[in-house]
Amino acid sequence: MKKVLVSDTLAEEGIEIFKKASGIEVDVMTNLTHDELKGIIGNYDGLAIRSATKVASDIIAKANNLKVIGRAGIGLDNVDIAAASKQGIVVMNTPGGNTITTAEHAVSMMLSLARKIPQATQSMKSGKWEKKKFMGSEVYNKTLGVIGIGRVGAIVSNRALGLKMNVIAYDPFISPEAAEKMGIKLTTLGKILEKSDFITVHTPLTNETRNLINSDSIAKMKDGAFIINCARGGIVNETDLYDALVSGKLGGAALDVFTEEPPGNIELLSLDNVICTPHLGASTDEAQRNVAIAVAQQIIDYLTKGDIKNAVNFPSVSAEILTLIQPYLNLAEKLGKFQTQIVSGGIKEVIIEYSGEILDYNVAPITIALLKGLLTPILKESVNFINAPVIAKERGIKVVESKSSERTDYKSMISLTVKTTERESFAAGTIFGRQDPRIVMINKFILDLIPEGNMLVLYNHDRPGVIGNIGMILGNNKINIARLHLSRQLVDGHALVVLSTDSLLSEAVLKQLRNLPNVISLTQIEM
Repeated sequence: MKKVLVSDTLAEEGIEIFKKASGIEVDVMTNLTHDELKGIIGNYDGLAIRSATKVASDIIAKANNLKVIGRAGIGLDNVDIAAASKQGIVVMNTPGGNTITTAEHAVSMMLSLARKIPQATQSMKSGKWEKKKFMGSEVYNKTLGVIGIGRVGAIVSNRALGLKMNVIAYDPFISPEAAEKMGIKLTTLGKILEKSDFITVHTPLTNETRNLINSDSIAKMKDGAFIINCARGGIVNETDLYDALVSGKLGGAALDVFTEEPPGNIELLSLDNVICTPHLGASTDEAQRNVAIAVAQQIIDYLTKGDIKNAVNFPSVSAEILTLIQPYLNLAEKLGKFQTQIVSGGIKEVIIEYSGEILDYNVAPITIALLKGLLTPILKESVNFINAPVIAKERGIKVVESKSSERTDYKSMISLTVKTTERESFAAGTIFGRQDPRIVMINKFILDLIPEGNMLVLYNHDRPGVIGNIGMILGNNKINIARLHLSRQLVDGHALVVLSTDSLLSEAVLKQLRNLPNVISLTQIEM
């Protein structure tokens, strides 16, 4: 008998599926403290959660029998996926269960903002009749700028087209051809800011999207423009938004997410031209039923049949094969993740070449792992080993897989060429020892790179003093260097520096580094 713990509120339909499943015993215990969960987690084979339960590394360390964690929803910020993977625990989510619900909420927020419905409702409930005060705006023939056209952004765009709005979108990771098939005109972020009457955000929170909407970007917007954020808190700088709303630069804002949740009594929420909801994007009866049913069935299928669906850390292969190819899966995923963060422009084509002993195995799951790594920095938890090939196809990414019999200096090698609308980038990796992934070539540069943690990838003219200047700036800002990798190319006089740091660098520090003499380019990435 396999035991499953449901530690967050789950729709009753999901609980009933657990109760009726043969060979499954379910306990429902919500509102457990961290220590209480740590004390009992060792008794369970499966854990079903939503967003309230925090599955940190110390919880996982006590989960001696745990085989699967299932999240009813998309976000997995509350799960230490690296710790779970190290312990062999499959982490699943339900990425499609609340997509429509979240998109509909964004559209509802836009319409409510345009017509001042919440403010008018509050006014009437206080006994007033203020028709002139709540004069609204039509959305018909207005321009909606969509930042991020993943699954939610694509549905919002589709609904807005139905409202006869002019829809333009910015997404640096999608090809214009793929956007055109959706009926969406792809443009630059600058044009989105300049041309849009309404701007809605649908990206994950990453280094690139944190504070994406700030005082500088707001200054480029139309006077009186409206902002909608139903994606992630932190993408919109709340202080800068407050200033723009008070000054009259912006007409209003609709927020479902906040930098801190709950946000507390912040000034932003006191403004009359702000409407807000407590992270309700996925909160409909239909969505909660969908994700509850999906996560229950996924956990049951894995515990009783070994079937893996919507896992973010394991592909769908047998346990025996998984053990053999796991090092290559890790390498492929890291190669993809690395390449996406160092290229610019929409990805059009990826070329994957396998050589050496790796050809003794079926490389199809390894290709999927690479695609997952390629897409994860863009889409975060919404991409997994099941949907990565589908998402790549939806985004118009051509995938070319080849096998080479040519001998290399390594027992096995995976090479990845990424072609974007702006450039082409190459990287190759191998396994050192039994399971340690290494990136051994980046474009023309040969090196021995451990792909983990926070990293700086810096191209520079091969001149004296570059490394010293970098070290001085990092030291002055109390940034510790964990590793330093160097490679030189005497042909063109360029060099490559890859630094691993103990912490992420602020934009101010990155700007100092980019302004150093002889620095050509610098990119910060997270592995």
